[in-house]
Amino acid sequence: MRHVVILTFDSTNMLSLSAAIDPLRAANRQAGRALFHWDIATPTTAPITLTSGIELPPNPVSRLGPCDVLIVVAGFDLELHATPATCASLRRLAEHARWVLAVDGGPWMLAAADLLHQKTATTHWEDLEVFADRFPDVSVVNARYAMSGTTLTSGGAAPALDMMLQFLAWEIGDQVATKVAGSFIHAAHPSAQSPQVRQPPQVPNNPLLHKAHEMMEQNLEDPLPIPSVAARLGLSIRALQLRFQTAIGMSPKHYYLHLRLSEAERLLRDTQMPLRQVALRTGFATQPQFSRAFKAQTGHTPSQMRSSR
Repeated sequence: MRHVVILTFDSTNMLSLSAAIDPLRAANRQAGRALFHWDIATPTTAPITLTSGIELPPNPVSRLGPCDVLIVVAGFDLELHATPATCASLRRLAEHARWVLAVDGGPWMLAAADLLHQKTATTHWEDLEVFADRFPDVSVVNARYAMSGTTLTSGGAAPALDMMLQFLAWEIGDQVATKVAGSFIHAAHPSAQSPQVRQPPQVPNNPLLHKAHEMMEQNLEDPLPIPSVAARLGLSIRALQLRFQTAIGMSPKHYYLHLRLSEAERLLRDTQMPLRQVALRTGFATQPQFSRAFKAQTGHTPSQMRSSR
């Protein structure tokens, strides 16, 4: 029987966590025997609270022994969760695990623990650009899920189910994996390489956020710090973040980055402006930084985008 450790954190999406656990349960049921048993681990001795408000009891990851499969499921506040102690526990467990999987913000945690060095990975589309910039040693792709040897990463709850079905097919065979898919009434899933569906930047209807949008659009070449945007609107940073998240489902930082990259895409498509100049015109200090962010959002490098016109 395979031992699985599922490490999760405060502010994790319940659907993402379920997408990692329930396929294992269904595999046991469809096989008629216990193929997997799992421990849901927490980073510390404190309970954690999911985004739904559901509280999970503490089960410190530092106290768990080796496992066959390590799954990391995370949501928000990733930098806060990536403590030295948690990263050390991830490295310890990954060293002996035959498989390492990550869901939603989980890839960020693996990268912070230096477990994605020179590997191909994805994460939630809202974080792709920041992820690529933060971890330049990772080959970041805009895909539903990514496979790099025995390391699998997915962009969120729906692609996590596809990723888990692929994992089950490799680990225990297509027959059980197909039965598991059927038990969830899950149709043939898209390929791993299918890009994640993302919402394009939209002008918020809220008058205050519309002002923020105009402010950002007028400052693409020299981006304003988000605290400055909030101050000009008479809001705290937290209030601005909450309004953006509520209105359009993304942070002001991500929204601003989308505006800049959308303008970069327009310049690449409609002008002959040199790539270096496009980078500068959209607020990127270096061309490599621009290329990583652009590829993370569009799935193509700036050069590829231009040559495909």
